Amino acid sequence: MVMKMKMKEALPYIGMASTQFAQVGLMIVGKNAMSTGMTNFTFVFYSNALASLILLPSFFFYRSTRPPLNFSLISGFFLLGLLGCSAQLTGYTGINYTSASFASAMLNLIPGFTFILAVIFRMEKLDCRSTSTMIKSLGTIISIAGAFTATLYKGPQILLTSSSLKPQNYLHFQETDLVIGGLYLVVDCVAASLYLIVQASILEKYPVELIVVFFYCFFSSILSAIVSLFMDRNLNAWMLQPATRLFAVLYSGIFGSAFQVSVMFWCIRRKGPLFVAMFHPLGIVVAAALGIIFLGDIFYLGSLVGSIIIVVGFYAVMWGKTKEEKVDEDKLARNINSKAPLLQIKDAETKI
Repeated sequence: MVMKMKMKEALPYIGMASTQFAQVGLMIVGKNAMSTGMTNFTFVFYSNALASLILLPSFFFYRSTRPPLNFSLISGFFLLGLLGCSAQLTGYTGINYTSASFASAMLNLIPGFTFILAVIFRMEKLDCRSTSTMIKSLGTIISIAGAFTATLYKGPQILLTSSSLKPQNYLHFQETDLVIGGLYLVVDCVAASLYLIVQASILEKYPVELIVVFFYCFFSSILSAIVSLFMDRNLNAWMLQPATRLFAVLYSGIFGSAFQVSVMFWCIRRKGPLFVAMFHPLGIVVAAALGIIFLGDIFYLGSLVGSIIIVVGFYAVMWGKTKEEKVDEDKLARNINSKAPLLQIKDAETKI
């Protein structure tokens, strides 16, 4: 029984960690596909359209148990699709102007933006006198600082693999490209943070994750298709050849949109938007580890220091959230216990 409880508590952490592995792979295959001439508009359309087809059976599977749909919910799904589509389009445009590593650094602004928005919309508590709130706020800042340290500061080499001894090819970007790409990525971060907040709000009203994900992918595919028709007049951009494009679309549709978004929705419903946002800095650690193991990347001191800082900040936020949840549970238990004697007295009076 105790093991089951612990496993249930660990599932959101395992789920969000797996989404970071999927996200790193998505950025790599997406960058490769767009280097062959596929645009970010068609890439986003194909991935969301495929995810919609994968999730379509869930709409009929939950037909007898799902709450009824109304105009307000459909409007919320559309807003979710609009924000998600905007985040994807601006994000991939930013990657095109810069690089995957630079984009990873910029995307770690999402926890900070999400924390501010969650406080504004009263999804997170901000009590300056509370130790848990102070540690949670400090942990968010530390994680963001660690992510930038791991990405932008190299330092001396501390680990070499056989393949890392080979000459390295580095991409050089013009300063104007970095500025333009950086602006796109900032818009991506704001849209992604609003997207997480809207997710949490919708799931409170409609707690069926797969149905919400289906509508999100459905509206995202429609919106991206409209944008693609205006922006991509070249038919070559719509082709799924060479095989790199087809693989990228299949990976993005299955592991990116369907799997990753579904897990994120599930975790937001149980832990809130800040919990999900705090896993973005861990993507830097995952990217560095996979690069060293599979690609023979050089391990720099900056990667080690930044990774340690990220983990410290991450655990600080998780400790703060756990502490707040325990306080809320204790308050609920006290309220129930205080009401119990009154109910007993009322029952006794009724019998008399």
